[in-house]
Parts: sequence; structure tokens; C-alpha cells
Amino acid sequence: MARPLIVFSHGNSFPASTYRKVFEGLRVRGFDVKAVEKFGHDPKYPVSNNWPHLVAQLGDFVQPLARKAPVLLVGHSLGGFLSLMTAAKHPEWVRGVVMLDSPLVAGWRANLVRVGKSLSIIRPFSPGAKSHKRRTSWASEEEALAHFAAKRQFARWDPEVLRDYIRYGTRDELTPQGTRRVLTFDREIETAIYTTLPDHIESYLRQHPLQCKAALVGGILSRELKQAGMRFTRHITKGRVIMLDGTHLFPMEHPLVTAAAIETAWLNLRA
Repeated sequence: MARPLIVFSHGNSFPASTYRKVFEGLRVRGFDVKAVEKFGHDPKYPVSNNWPHLVAQLGDFVQPLARKAPVLLVGHSLGGFLSLMTAAKHPEWVRGVVMLDSPLVAGWRANLVRVGKSLSIIRPFSPGAKSHKRRTSWASEEEALAHFAAKRQFARWDPEVLRDYIRYGTRDELTPQGTRRVLTFDREIETAIYTTLPDHIESYLRQHPLQCKAALVGGILSRELKQAGMRFTRHITKGRVIMLDGTHLFPMEHPLVTAAAIETAWLNLRA
């Protein structure tokens, strides 16, 4: 029997290789895993309002993989939105969706996002307020690791995942002052993704009704879940929600628990 294939989509600013330990946990559990390394960095798929080109990027990645059999789409944060929209648009390719802390913004909250974008005032109220000022270079890989390890958010991470983020989320760059270690995820692209958050999920799903089952795995301490609310997410998932210890970044904090939760969600979707 063929191993089920997961196509995984990363969260904003974290290249897919950051999730290596999650992927290893999934492979041990009998899954194959493929992933787009970075959304938004291919000029063919630019970041724009409501992310249509990022959905197209995921769709173009999924299509050849789904020729043998439909795939399971799993995504963290940004990646959960892209997974859901791709599944709705191309139901023949997808057997299920698991969103990792990707609460669907709808109702009055979506209207607030829409107004904020139209008035160009969304950045101060989104993570983009910090991302456009994010430090992007360090003297060495070790200095970069020490920088992130000292931050409260990253101090919660599994040490192997943090090391993977430094290994794959930064690279050497030659400058007039010598070699520096720099972020591979462009901070302007990261900021653009935050400030173009989809506000149209309700109308999108009316136009493209979801034909497969979906589930959400969330972090008990996730501020993002509280801010977005869970009403519409519970509606779309039919109540299929699993809560884990951790923040919005629980896949980085508890990668093997995350892999187990994805397997559990998948088994439930198949039931």
C-alpha cells in the first residue's frame, strides 16, 4: 500500500526546512512529505492582496504530485490558509486539509482587516509592525543562533528546530566587510504577506465550496486563535479541532507532538 503523501506549506518567514523534525516525525509514522521551500520569493508568484499568486504557487506544486493519487495538504499559519484555498479550488487533487494554527478570519473581523488594508493602516496592528524592522544579518551562524535563542519567543523552541532555522533560514553572503550570515526569507516579502492577509475566505468558499474534510490543530496559548476567533474555523472544520500545549509556533516548540497530532487528524478525516 502506497504511503500517503503530505504536501506541507510553511508559516510566514520560516522556510520549509525549518520543519525538518516535524517531517521526520511524519515519515516515521508512514507519510511521505513534500514542501515548497519558500512562498513569495518566486517572481512568477508575487505577494498580492488575498494571496492569489501564492495559492497558484501551491497549486502548481501539488498538481504533478496528485497525478497518482490525491494528497493531504497540511499547512502552518500562512500555509494553512494556502492549503485550504488550494483544496477548495482543486478538489480533485486533495483528500483532506489539516491547518496548524490557521484560524479563518471571517465576519466583522474580516471587515476590519479589509478596511485596514484599504486605508493602509493594517501594518501597525499586524506582525508586519515588527517584521519590516527585523534584523537580517549577523557575523556568523553562531552569533545568529545566540541572537534568536535569547529571544523569549524562540527560547520555547525545540533546540534542533532552532538550529535548523539558523541552518536553513540563514545563509552566508559576501559583503565588502567580509562574510555575513543573512536571513534567506526577505523581510519585505514577509511584511507584505502579513499586510495582505485574506479577508475574503467566506466569499471564496462560497465560490469554491470545500469538498474534502478539514481539521485544525491549534496551540492553547496561541494569541492568533484568540484574535481571529474560532467560530468560522469550527464551522468549516465541522468541529474537528485538536488543541496542543504551545503558542502559535507550537510546531517549532513541540515538533514530534505536532507530527502525532497531524497523524491523528488524518486518521479522523479518513474515518
